[in-house]
Amino acid sequence: MNKVLISALAMLVAAAPAIAQTRDPAYAAARASGQVGEQPDGYLGIVGAATPELKALVSNINIQRKAAYTRGAADGATVEQFAFTSGCNLILKTVPGEKYQGPDGDWHTRTAAPPERDPRCI
Repeated sequence: MNKVLISALAMLVAAAPAIAQTRDPAYAAARASGQVGEQPDGYLGIVGAATPELKALVSNINIQRKAAYTRGAADGATVEQFAFTSGCNLILKTVPGEKYQGPDGDWHTRTAAPPERDPRCI
C-alpha cells in the first residue's frame, strides 16, 4: 500500500477516536494541562507523574486507537505502519500549549511553529 493512501486512511481513522476523546472532560483537562501528549507511534502518552486515574484514561484511549488502527490496517498496511502514520498526523494536529513527543524522545510543548516530527512523516 502506498504512503499517500496509508496517510489518507490514517487521517480518517485517527479522526474518529480524536473526536470521541475530546468529548471526555477528563481527557480534555489532561490534554490542556499537559499531563498527556501525542506520541509518534500513534498512541497517547503520560507526561510526568502517572496517577491511577490518568493511567486508566490513557489506557482506555489507546485501546480505542489500537482497534481503529487494526481496522484501518486491514487494507494492506501493518498495524504499526498505520499507527505511525496516524501519530504523524495527530502530532501535526496538536495546538499551541499541547504536548507531543518529538523525534528525540523528549516531550515538547507545541508553539505556533509546526511541531518537530519524525523525518519519515509525510
